[in-house]
Amino acid sequence: MEIDFNSPVPLHEQVAAAIRRAIADGEAKPGERLPPARDLAAVLGVNSNTVFRSLHTLRDEGLLQFSRGRGVTVTGVAPQRSLLVKQARELVKLARRFGYDRDELLQIIEQVP
Repeated sequence: MEIDFNSPVPLHEQVAAAIRRAIADGEAKPGERLPPARDLAAVLGVNSNTVFRSLHTLRDEGLLQFSRGRGVTVTGVAPQRSLLVKQARELVKLARRFGYDRDELLQIIEQVP
């Protein structure tokens, strides 16, 4: 994994993308534990909070699972599902920005053929 400190892409997004890629490429397999966030941060040369933020994003996408005592493991959810979750989150953000609430957004989605 490499991070481009000159890139306009935020560091936490670069870290999340690198882990997503590792999962998609089979480098990180379902059920496999990831190294501790502090270790990943040291290897990547970023703050551990940056890695924690990335891990939380991937957990929210369904790619990772946090377990007390076991650390962070890969769930085995297909990357396509995580893409769907990511896009859904973007849609919700957009709807909120335009003043739509959850129920209004659901009505709009239900009307899509």
